[in-house]
Amino acid sequence: MPSATPSPAWDGRRPATGTEPGATALLGWLTDPDAPRLCLVTGAPGSGKTALLGWLAAHGPRSGRTRRRPARVLVPLAGQSVLGAAWTVADRLGVVAGTPGDLVDALATSEARPTGRAVLLLTDLHAAAEPDALARLVTELAGVGRVRLVVEARDDTPALAALRADRRVALVDLDGDPAPLDAPTEPARPLPDLSDPAAVCAADPLLVTTAYVTGSAPAGVPGTLDGPEPSGRPGETTAEDHGGLRTAWMRAGQSLCRAQPPAERALVLLAALGDGADPRLRPALADLAAAAPWRLRWARHRGDLTPPWPGPVTVLGAAGGPLEGTLLVGDRTGTVRLLHETDASSAGRLAHTVPGRIAALAPAPDGTVLILDDRGRLHTVRGTAPRPPYLERLTEAVSATLARHPGTALAAIAGSVVVGDRLGSVHAFGLTGLHQTASHSGRVTAVAAVESATPFVCSGGADGTVRLWTPGRDPRPEPLAERPSPVVSLHAAETPRGSLVAAAWADGLVELHRPEGGPKLSFRPGPPVRAVAVTGSGSLLVGTDESLLCLAAKR
Repeated sequence: MPSATPSPAWDGRRPATGTEPGATALLGWLTDPDAPRLCLVTGAPGSGKTALLGWLAAHGPRSGRTRRRPARVLVPLAGQSVLGAAWTVADRLGVVAGTPGDLVDALATSEARPTGRAVLLLTDLHAAAEPDALARLVTELAGVGRVRLVVEARDDTPALAALRADRRVALVDLDGDPAPLDAPTEPARPLPDLSDPAAVCAADPLLVTTAYVTGSAPAGVPGTLDGPEPSGRPGETTAEDHGGLRTAWMRAGQSLCRAQPPAERALVLLAALGDGADPRLRPALADLAAAAPWRLRWARHRGDLTPPWPGPVTVLGAAGGPLEGTLLVGDRTGTVRLLHETDASSAGRLAHTVPGRIAALAPAPDGTVLILDDRGRLHTVRGTAPRPPYLERLTEAVSATLARHPGTALAAIAGSVVVGDRLGSVHAFGLTGLHQTASHSGRVTAVAAVESATPFVCSGGADGTVRLWTPGRDPRPEPLAERPSPVVSLHAAETPRGSLVAAAWADGLVELHRPEGGPKLSFRPGPPVRAVAVTGSGSLLVGTDESLLCLAAKR
């Protein structure tokens, strides 16, 4: 696989000898707002193309200047499949993408935007495993206003010719006096046994992705992929799925391709394994994941039969009181399924008549479930026990308020209903009155409330922050968490280990925090996270379009 490492004589501070004109041209292209979004860097072997892109990735403002520049993301394409490259780019730009098409859509619609227009620097297109497919992805990405692209390839590459013919592009040609800076080609690295979980977890994840996508495997290794080339979509039936490892890898691929210890990669792979996988894989992966900070309690995926997959997750709730030990799982259609916390087996459905999508669920301690619909209106599903009149009056008052001023987030504890709004404020309606705080810049995306010795509210926003607040007091000045991505879900609970707060962001990261202090734990399942919840026993629930996972922290 070609290396992106230039010769030792190059110090990285200046363009390599012989590439100075190309460096000047690239900087001019970057600063020209009318220039094409796609720039092609060409040249013969040894002309310094890869070194030039490496210099551009590291090149910053002159000493003493503090001006922030757009993100520059260097992604080597040598040996890469289009799927692996899409996962790498998505991760570096803070979005989640299961397929190349998902990447284009995510970059076109994502709320999280870096400073300026991000620049993708893609090297060695000529050495990619799927150069034509990657060229098509480059063309689609060039049509997204959020990114600009620099693509490096040798002159005689068919994929490069297709890019030049497809649209208006800028061209930097390094042909001339060669500057021998491209490192010599490395010998091809041996592929791991794609049916061996230990080998797969320890290998280069992009190499594994390419092997699973293209159907290549070591000669003479049992389980070599045969038949037509697979598309790389999760759940696709192929001639050989390596006992279920391939399907699990495709389901969680973006997370698996991140730099991480083999034990954490094994945990992610274990959490993505379907119930039809080779029964020997689960204990093997559990052993490999022994050093990871989480223990997988159970996982349910699309296609599982024992017990059946509960369906896509849009909202989650962990009930207490009369529904203790019951999970509430809402889908896109507005259906809310009840599951047993122990194994996600069915416990029936919530009897409600809310039309359309459910934006939030808030199980109250008396068995009542409050629902916020996608128009920001409140609905009440009463439990079997009669409600005290004062709680009925409180709920009616909140419902009347939301009919005039729609909410964006909802939570409930004994004697209090908490609502977030699109302007960044959090409102706590209680028996003693209304308390409010302006917590976020932009829309409040999630709220949670905890009934503890000192009850508190936590809120998450489109601004990427998670904040704590005790109604009637000033909010904490520093956020509990802050990241450059919108918060998509939030939940908190009082557990035997104290109060726990789970938060999920739009870039696929889930974190578990202890407000009283202590280490935070993180997990990335791979697909976009739609909802999280913390159970009364302290377990973490993570819901996606295709999976529902239950994890327990080891510390």
